Amino acid sequence: MNFGFILSSAAAELFSPTTAAYALAALGLAVHFGYSGLLNFGQAGFMAVGAYGFAISTLTFKVPFFVGLLIAVVCSAIFAMLLGIPTLRLRADYLAIVTIAAAEIVRYIVTTNQLTPVTGSANGLAAFEGDFYAMNPFPEGSYLGMNNRDFFIRVVGWALVIVCCTLVWLLMRSPWGRVLKGIREDENAVRSLGKNVYSYKMQALIIGGVLGAFAGMVFTLPRGAVQPANYGTELTFFLYTCLLLGGLGTVLGPVVGAMIFWVVLSLTQGILFGLIESGAVTWLNTVQAGQLRFILVGVALMLLMIFRPQGVFGNKKELAFA
Repeated sequence: MNFGFILSSAAAELFSPTTAAYALAALGLAVHFGYSGLLNFGQAGFMAVGAYGFAISTLTFKVPFFVGLLIAVVCSAIFAMLLGIPTLRLRADYLAIVTIAAAEIVRYIVTTNQLTPVTGSANGLAAFEGDFYAMNPFPEGSYLGMNNRDFFIRVVGWALVIVCCTLVWLLMRSPWGRVLKGIREDENAVRSLGKNVYSYKMQALIIGGVLGAFAGMVFTLPRGAVQPANYGTELTFFLYTCLLLGGLGTVLGPVVGAMIFWVVLSLTQGILFGLIESGAVTWLNTVQAGQLRFILVGVALMLLMIFRPQGVFGNKKELAFA
C-alpha cells in the first residue's frame, strides 16, 4: 500500500476547490443556524440556484462573467425571500420542512424534460466556464504541481472564502450580529426590545443563501458542468457535518470542518482501496468501500458529538440556545 500517495492525496483535499465550496456553503449555514437559529435543510438548493443561475445566464443569454455572477446572487436572494416570507413568522421547524422540500423542487424542476433546452435536464449544462478562465493571469506552466487553470480556481475559491469569512466575522461583531445572536437565544426577548425579528431573520436567510450561491459556482466551475444529481439532500447533510465538526457559532469552524471532512474522506478511501488492492481485505469491493467511508465519517461525527459537542472551535455556551 502506497502510504505516500494516500497522504499526498488527502493533503491535496485541504485546499481543493470542492473543499472551498463546502466551506462557503457551511459558512452560510453558520449564519443561518449557528448565529440565527434558522434551521435550513435546503442549502443544497441555494447552491443549485447559484450554479444554474450562472450557467443559464452565461449559455442562454450570453452575458459576461460578472453579470452572470450578479444574476446568480439575485436569484439566490429571491429564492431566500420566497422561502422566508411564508415561514419566518412561524416556528423553526416550518422553515426546515419548507427548505428541504424547496431544494428538492429546484432539483426536479431542472430535470424536467420540457426545460431541456435551458437546463439540460438530467444531463445538466456544460462549457460555461470560458469567460472565467479567460481572466486567468497565470501563464501556462506548473504551480505547486498544478496547471495554471487548477491553480487559478484554487486561488479564486480560497480568496473568496477569506473575504466571506472576514465579512461574516465583522457582521457578527457588529450590533446587527449581536441582535441575531439574541434572536437565536430568545427571540421574544429581542422582540420586546422593539427589534423587527422577522426582518433580521430574512436578512440572515438572504446572506447565508448568497454564500450558498457562491459555493455552488465554486463547486461547478472546475468541473465545467452543472448536474442536478450533485445537489441532492445528502449534500446539505454533508455541509451540516462540516459545520458541526468545526463548531456552530464560529467563523473559522465551517472552514476547518470542511477541510477535516474531505481529508478524512480521502484518507479512508485511500486506505480502504489500498487494503482491497493488496488483498488484505477480500470482503469488500471498491464500490462498497466508497460507501463505507461515509459510514466511518458518520461514526466519527457521533463520537465528536459525545465527547466534544461544540466542535473543534465551538464554545459550549453557544449550544445553550433554545
